[in-house]
Amino acid sequence: MQLTTFSSANLPAVSTLSTALRALEKDVGPAGTVILKMDKTGHWVFGADQTEVEDDATWAVNPYSFVHGFIAWGDGEVLGEKMTGITNPLPELDAAPANAKRGWEMQIGMSLKCRTGGDKDMEARFTTTSVGGKKSVQTLGIAIATQVDKDPSKPVPVVRLKKDHYTHKSYGRIYTPVFEIIEWVGMDGAEEAAEPEVVEEAAPAGRRRRAA
Repeated sequence: MQLTTFSSANLPAVSTLSTALRALEKDVGPAGTVILKMDKTGHWVFGADQTEVEDDATWAVNPYSFVHGFIAWGDGEVLGEKMTGITNPLPELDAAPANAKRGWEMQIGMSLKCRTGGDKDMEARFTTTSVGGKKSVQTLGIAIATQVDKDPSKPVPVVRLKKDHYTHKSYGRIYTPVFEIIEWVGMDGAEEAAEPEVVEEAAPAGRRRRAA
């Protein structure tokens, strides 16, 4: 199996990841080529056409790509965004743009690369301002920090994109993202020695596009 690799050029030592990623617990790279998000119906989608992610696709999360900062939204458009790597302090803020509906909102995120399926090798950026989304990214960050403490040679989590939900008294069912870690690999794509992989044959299905 060909694995996703990440360039390690000009990156800090992997041992610094643990401290930096644990900062996510207090606060809640390069951007990908598409925007990945979970829509209000609980579907993972990407791109302007809102293409659904394949259910069984696996994604490698670049542990050096975690970012935090702030974003200001207007009426469906970004009016301002200030983001920086998780190893850096949060950006300083000036006054929020005049038409920002909620002022500056804290945002965290990271970059991923698809490893399997029809979207293999596609790079994506996931960012979130929601409470559930930030908690999911925080949980992933802490898992990476724990893995780095245990085995710094395998800091890259390979995940499947899942979902959870809770019921809000005013808005009903609210979906939240889940990053299900299925294995750990190295920055060079080296795979951990593991049990033989079980491949399940998926039923044929067309790719759907979600309405905006």
